[in-house]
Parts: sequence; structure tokens; C-alpha cells
Amino acid sequence: MAEQRCNYSPDFLKAIEIGRPPNIAKLFPNSKALIVSGKVIDRAMMAKGKAMTMAANGRNSFVIRGALQAAQRANAVLIIEIAKSEGGANAYCPVNYWNMATYVDAVCNELGLTTPVAIHADHYGIKNDRDIEVAKTELPSMIDAGITSIAIDASHLPDDKNLLANIELNPFIPKWAGLETEVGEIKGSQGLSTVEDASFLIQGLNANSIFPDWIALNNGTTHGLEASGKGIQVELTAEIHRALEKYGLSGAQHGTSGNSSERLKEIAAKTRTTKANVATALQMISWGLEVNDYGNAAQDENGYFIKKKGEGVTEEMWTEMVEYADAKGIKGGNYKKLNLQFENKLLSQPAEIRERMAKRVEDFVCNMLINVLNAEDTAPLALDAILKAGSFDPGPKAQRIEDPSEWTQSRIIEKAKLLNTDKGPEGDFDD
Repeated sequence: MAEQRCNYSPDFLKAIEIGRPPNIAKLFPNSKALIVSGKVIDRAMMAKGKAMTMAANGRNSFVIRGALQAAQRANAVLIIEIAKSEGGANAYCPVNYWNMATYVDAVCNELGLTTPVAIHADHYGIKNDRDIEVAKTELPSMIDAGITSIAIDASHLPDDKNLLANIELNPFIPKWAGLETEVGEIKGSQGLSTVEDASFLIQGLNANSIFPDWIALNNGTTHGLEASGKGIQVELTAEIHRALEKYGLSGAQHGTSGNSSERLKEIAAKTRTTKANVATALQMISWGLEVNDYGNAAQDENGYFIKKKGEGVTEEMWTEMVEYADAKGIKGGNYKKLNLQFENKLLSQPAEIRERMAKRVEDFVCNMLINVLNAEDTAPLALDAILKAGSFDPGPKAQRIEDPSEWTQSRIIEKAKLLNTDKGPEGDFDD
């Protein structure tokens, strides 16, 4: 368990006073948790240079606790996130868009943690017109609940509809919030993103005075357990980032589980990526499963995950989890669906078991932050960004350079017809 820390510096106390967005200040008026806009996290990583921090997917409370303790040890900024499929209205995780900030605030105050952390709604998926209409109610409700950064993911749609959905929903996202957009569904080596389709999306947003902090690409990864071994296409990513540099964009790297430490070091060093999503690996680690350098959980000859004795959950609990999965026909990456079913049972374990679950996550994340992602000592850089801005909002990284008359709805539809990009196979590429 992390040692409680309450020796707050003057800069930290000033950041608490001016650096927390209005929704956070309203929700937690007496808090000492430094929950910030995603923009602040991105600025800290840019100031460090050739570095990205982890966006830890908080599928359960043990992952959140361990990741926050790791960030404190590494003196690093952090993002805690959940995706719509995991934590939306039809969630399969106990952590969701509406309680994630409360989890983070509670842990930070309990342990006296001072790490700046953003609360990110990842992959807020838009697949049709109904999703757009629902979003107009859900997005404000998520902000009310403490979300400080949002990824609008309409990448499942054709290019023109992706762009138009981002434009239509932008008024429902505060200007101070971190903003991520996505081109190309995350589907591995097929349907890779191109300079052409990424530029189309970003130019159209720029013309409409929308300046995302991050862009996510299909650059060769998949969500969940990566089996192909191909992973991140570093040169493709760098090429697209160079083409978009004048728009002030950073990269968001999805699907990091399944990529080696060396591949992740390369993406940090050679591209403009500042955010690295880690999901499946953290869940498996919290349970006590054997995980390799790629973040993949090892399996035996019968396809069952290998539980390390004396680590993570108790052996009895793991047996119960496996029996439940077998009864429900749950295999492989779909073990993620055990999170909601078992959270309360996991919380009912003895204290030493709960603590070792979080500690296992802490050790893994701390090593990643320091030795792989180059995120160590970025916490002071986030304080600098807040103090320099004198506000919770450091402002946009770009200004409008595209002609709005060239990016009206009708012109967007016309331009999209001229794109010649391979979107790859259709399928269910939810997160």
C-alpha cells in the first residue's frame, strides 16, 4: 500500500485552487485530488518530449488504485479512462463514465496522492444517427459526473459522416476539456489509416474551429489480446503525425497490449504520441495472471490463462471465476466480461489480497511509466502548465488555418467521394 502523503507544496496547492475544471471543483469542493483536463496531461508530455503517459483503463477498482500509486511513485501524470462498450450505459465493467471520477478522487484523497490525473471517456462510439442524438444527452451528463477529457469515436462511419458527427457533437463538449478524435477503426493490419483520410478529418475540424488534442489511428494494433505480433506500424504513424504537425496534434496510441516494450519506446521516440492506452494487460495483472512483456496473458495447452500462485486473487476466487466463464462460454479476451460480475466478490476478499492485487498493477505501471514510456517526472510539468495558464484551461494548441467555406456539409460530402482509402473488413471492432 502506498504511504499517505500530505506534505503539499505551494505550487500544488495553487494548482488545486485554479487548475481543477469547474465540474471537478463543483463535485469535490473540499478535495485535494488534482483532477485536471486532458489538455494539461498532453501539455506535460509535450514539455517532456519523446514521451507518452499511460491512459490506464480502469476496468476494476484495483487497476485504478494501482495505477494511481504507480504514477505517484514515478512522479508522473496519468490518465484514467474507460470506453463506451466497457463503461457506457450498457457497461460490462463496474467502473463507468459516471463513477470513474469518484473512484479517482477517493483514492487520491485517501492516500494523499498528488499526481495530476485526467478522467477520460475513451471511445465514445458513434455508429449511427441515433447514437448522435443519445450523445447530446449523455455527453453533458458525463461532464456533470467528472469526465475531463473525451474521445469522440465515429471511426465506424464513412469519412464524411465521421467528420460531420464530430462537428455536430462538439458544442456538447466544454472547450476546456481534452479532446480526442479517431480515424480508422482499430482493427489490426487491415484498413490502415492514411495521410489522406487523417488529413481530411483534421482539416475539416480545423475549418470549423475544432482543435483536437489527440488523434487515434488504425496503425496496426488491435484491442484486447494481440495475437498477430505485427502491432504498431511506427513509420506509418510518424508519417501521418508529420503531415498533421501544423494542426498541433498529438497522437493517442490504442491497443498497446501485444506490443513489446521496445516497440512502445520507438513510438514514443519517433512520433508525436503522448497518450498510450493500456487495458487488457492491467485487468489480467490485477487478477494474478502470468503476463509477458507484450502485456499478453499466457495460456496453457488447453487455452486457459495461467494463474500465478500467491499473486492477485485467491486461488479459490480464480477457480470460481474460471468456472463461471466456462458456464457462460466466455473465453480469451472476453474474460473482460467478468469484471462487473465479480467486482463485489473481489472487494470482499481479505485486505492483504486486495492490496496485493493493486500492488501488482502498481509495479507493472510504474515500470512502464519510467522505463518504457519516458513519463517520469512529468507531474511538475503539468503544474507548470496550469500555473503558466493561470487556469484549468491551457487553451488550444492550434488556430484555424483552413477556409470554412471549403468545409461546409455539402463540400465535406463532395470531398469524401474523392477519397480513395481502404477501410478493411467490416466487423465488430468494439473495445
